[in-house]
Amino acid sequence: MPLPLRDPDPHTYGDYRGWPDDERFELIDGAAYAMAPAPTRQHQRLVGELFRVIADALEDGDCEVNVAPFDVRLPDADEADDRIASVVQPDISVVCDPGKLDDKGCRGAPDWIVEVLSPRTAGHDQVRKLALYERHRVREYWLVHPVDLVVTIYRLERDGYGRPTVQELTGQSVSSACPAVEVDWAAVLDGVPPVADGA
Repeated sequence: MPLPLRDPDPHTYGDYRGWPDDERFELIDGAAYAMAPAPTRQHQRLVGELFRVIADALEDGDCEVNVAPFDVRLPDADEADDRIASVVQPDISVVCDPGKLDDKGCRGAPDWIVEVLSPRTAGHDQVRKLALYERHRVREYWLVHPVDLVVTIYRLERDGYGRPTVQELTGQSVSSACPAVEVDWAAVLDGVPPVADGA
């Protein structure tokens, strides 16, 4: 089921900042998509375990990792913040250019984004956000499927994302955007309760 739109009007980050704090949206090319209700415990534990692994690996480096809610503003050019039409909240985002970070979050493409899929957001993450991240040249995009126990990894090439790598959540996965990070899936999943079908 697609995520509902807030309304049919185009919006910008300026509008977004004026909405109530208890209403969460993502803007993609001006369309305001209502965020799904709170994710499952399993989803949050998986995000937390991945965040821990990434944060530990990057502790002494130049890259910074953040976990949602964390606004990533994706300008099309050099427009002012309030005119930006795409603002997303990835589950995990890694930024290696400190010039992109400010008190509002990140302005510009992160180097690496990880989304843990859930039934309500899977289409949004795999279609709209994939196209958005490719266009804005996010270097690496991981889609973690907690029910199917696979990760789909898109890596940026000269002309966009090439064919993705699909790997079962076994062994290790290494980020090409942040080679210091090696995800040991057995260790990650050990801290996560089993995910029921449809969860």
